[in-house]
Amino acid sequence: MKIIDAHLHFEQGGYWDVIAEEAGHVNTVAHLADTYKEHNVVHGIVMGNKPITETDCEYPQHLSYCVGIGHQTFDFNRIEEQMPLLEEHLRRDTCVGIKFYPGYSYFYIYESRFDPIYELAEKYNKPVAVHTGLTATDTALLKYSHPMVLDDAAVRHPHVQFVMCHMGEPWFMDAVAVMMKNQNVAADLSGILAGKLPDEEAFYRKNAYFVEQLKGQLTILQDYLRFMFGTDWPLANYGDYINFTKHIVPEEAWEAVFYENAKRIYRPKELL
Repeated sequence: MKIIDAHLHFEQGGYWDVIAEEAGHVNTVAHLADTYKEHNVVHGIVMGNKPITETDCEYPQHLSYCVGIGHQTFDFNRIEEQMPLLEEHLRRDTCVGIKFYPGYSYFYIYESRFDPIYELAEKYNKPVAVHTGLTATDTALLKYSHPMVLDDAAVRHPHVQFVMCHMGEPWFMDAVAVMMKNQNVAADLSGILAGKLPDEEAFYRKNAYFVEQLKGQLTILQDYLRFMFGTDWPLANYGDYINFTKHIVPEEAWEAVFYENAKRIYRPKELL
């Protein structure tokens, strides 16, 4: 079975190297390539953390990227001035979307000041991914990353494809409610596990309620064409995450969730 990882990060050094080691990996290009080969991962979508000014950013083979909109990558006081830079990214075949980081940067994604960004997303038919749910730092604010913010944005921009990253963990019920109402909202299942599981059976016993709650919410939506496999590499172990996704998704939907949905939503050129 071919796999697309619809959500990973590609940064080296410091924090990223540490979490890779905790996940049983090594944060290098060579190790990632070997891991992809081992698990038949044919493509990955990088959630960008580089400044928008880096319009010539390059990633290794089999990786596309979403250009990041956050306080470390984007000047929120000069939105209009940066639209030519954003458009330059979106013209590139390797740029397959836009990624918002609202919880870390203290903004609501439905604010009218972001309309020019959505207009470009619609013009180039590229999705807008949004970090939702828990955050990696305690200085972030959850009110901006709650999945309900996508309801306002999806209604205001009905022709934009949204991706709810991490499915709003732990607000799975709210996430599904937003998806049930808004057909232009999909979700990736990344970032729910972290590190390497020393004992998978023990994990499922200890976290039975959490896992069954997530599995149940996926069942309620009854639309596996709107969920995508993702890992949040280097946060999680690839083998563990593949098994976890197989555990919460019925086998008849594996091909869609692991491959076809991300191919359709992000449309990486090398797979078309």
